[in-house]
Amino acid sequence: MASSSALTSEGSKKKPVVIITIGMAGSGKTTFVQRINSYLNSLSPPSPPYKLNLDPAVINVPFDPNIDIRDTIDFKEVMKQYNLGPNGGILTALNLFATKFDQVLNLMEKRSDTVDYMILDTPGQIEIFTWSASGAIITDAVASSFPTVVAYIIDTPRTAAPATFMSNMLYACSILYKTKLPFILVFNKTDVTSPEPMLEWMRDFEEFQKALTSEGHRDADGEPTYMNSLMNSMSLVLDEFYKELKAVPVSSYTGAGIPEFFKAVEAARQEYETEYLPELARVTQERASDRKLAEKKEESLNRFMKDLSVDSKRSQFEKWSSVDEEVEEDDYDDDGEYIDRSEEKGPVPMIDIGKVRKPGTAGEHINWPKP
Repeated sequence: MASSSALTSEGSKKKPVVIITIGMAGSGKTTFVQRINSYLNSLSPPSPPYKLNLDPAVINVPFDPNIDIRDTIDFKEVMKQYNLGPNGGILTALNLFATKFDQVLNLMEKRSDTVDYMILDTPGQIEIFTWSASGAIITDAVASSFPTVVAYIIDTPRTAAPATFMSNMLYACSILYKTKLPFILVFNKTDVTSPEPMLEWMRDFEEFQKALTSEGHRDADGEPTYMNSLMNSMSLVLDEFYKELKAVPVSSYTGAGIPEFFKAVEAARQEYETEYLPELARVTQERASDRKLAEKKEESLNRFMKDLSVDSKRSQFEKWSSVDEEVEEDDYDDDGEYIDRSEEKGPVPMIDIGKVRKPGTAGEHINWPKP
């Protein structure tokens, strides 16, 4: 199934699909990866996937990863050198690994012609991968190079209560809108608990309300509690979200539902090619246009600053030239002859105002007013 689905109508090889497994701690991500790895190897002919382990703190892995973060980064040494706890150590190790992820992409590109699927097993602490810069870098880098699908693993026994079900759905919704990638809900551990009630809650809002009522979320006066009202409101908001999701019940223990999961993966590939790729091309084109616009603005600004600097020097030169001209003009008399201002002209004669006479008064003295 996997090999035939990976061929186009012209017979040319498609790029492999990258499956990023994400889920809460204890939801069974690593066991799920081991199960789909076994399923692909059991096909005729076998179609072994390319596997990447991104959990630096895991002790034993039930499959043989092609790329293992533990080969390049010592989790305990990171904790010791940076004085970190377990979660901080995992986050720092993933950040260090992300700085060299271009080399990982090169290795994936080299193997892309020989495999149909590539599987990423993420750390158990979901927030470390989904809300960290390194997780976003890895997700965006993979999604820009290969068809990529996010498989959100749900611990079905722990989601049987309406409150925990709503918490899982809210987290799934946040990851979907953050990555904008094709999304598959994988209800794991169906051999322990049937997922049918949860699937019914997704299909019918009234069934979820009935489940809330049966839980007895009411106060002493018989009125719905705040949490009951909140979950009712959120379920109304998520009703549209459920319609766009593909939910697949599987059992990593027995292998039930794995073929249906790969059918959902192939449908997600089509969604990636028809919706995500055009959006990626549009965003890339916008970024290129913004970059060109920024370069033009910078070039214009540099040219303006250069012209401003030239004008400033020119105005300063003109200022000093005008001062020199004024000085030169002052050094000439009205006849254009040069005046030697270093010559001493002698003392200026003093005038005795007491001996001043009025003009035309025949020597009559001027009576000055007293102060």
